[in-house]
Amino acid sequence: MPDVDRPRAWLLTVDGAPQSYVDLDDPTHLEFEYVRRLAHVLDEAAAPGQPLDALHLGGGALTLPRYLAATRPRPRQHVIEADRGLLALVTEHLPLPDGPDGSGIEVHAQDARAALEEAPEDSADIIVADVFGGSRVPAHLTSVEYAQAAARVLRPRGLYAANLADGAPFDFLRGQLANFATVFTHLALIAEPSVLRGRRFGNAVLLASRTELPLAALARRVAGDAFPARVEHGAALRRMIAGALPVRDADAVPSPEPPSGAFSVG
Repeated sequence: MPDVDRPRAWLLTVDGAPQSYVDLDDPTHLEFEYVRRLAHVLDEAAAPGQPLDALHLGGGALTLPRYLAATRPRPRQHVIEADRGLLALVTEHLPLPDGPDGSGIEVHAQDARAALEEAPEDSADIIVADVFGGSRVPAHLTSVEYAQAAARVLRPRGLYAANLADGAPFDFLRGQLANFATVFTHLALIAEPSVLRGRRFGNAVLLASRTELPLAALARRVAGDAFPARVEHGAALRRMIAGALPVRDADAVPSPEPPSGAFSVG
């Protein structure tokens, strides 16, 4: 659907749920708050002007790959999207930027878990995961084995960032944190305070790394957004994880079904 306020901007919906927003004239214009939070993570993943090797699990309309191409020189980006029909629609109607250097974006029609397991070891500076089958994260992307696969692909100072969704009592989110705690030393969550307090179902960005996360810089950035968010880490996050166990492939389930209307558009 076109954005009537911006001449070359488009909203992509899947089964009535907003999936992606892209402004072809200005890839740095991000409408969705959780996408802005992921973009803040990309901004803080390395010093300004430093290229990043990025693996995007879930492509949608390629919003974040376009953003990274517009904000960093010569990024090398692999985008994994299992929905071939969606890829064909996006590449036909929302083409990638042209130019002598191109966009640095390579798109692959493949399952995210399979692509992760086939990716070379120590090949990515950042993995951005935003994979939903309908409105739920598929089960095979919610296990400790999946977290281990992500750790193998990341470089020693690499960063994992995932868009997840849950509500109180956060059984799914606590399990995801427990999974990543088995292989990463440093964890954080970025979400609106109302979500973290369990008042409503919503998005939460999970961060994981073997090295210190840029917590102070991220806290400043997300606090300044139109819908301010908080960075949860340290003791507060350990209390949230307490009692949660890693989830093996054999026991993995999709993320919870959102309440009716949670992410729908009119």
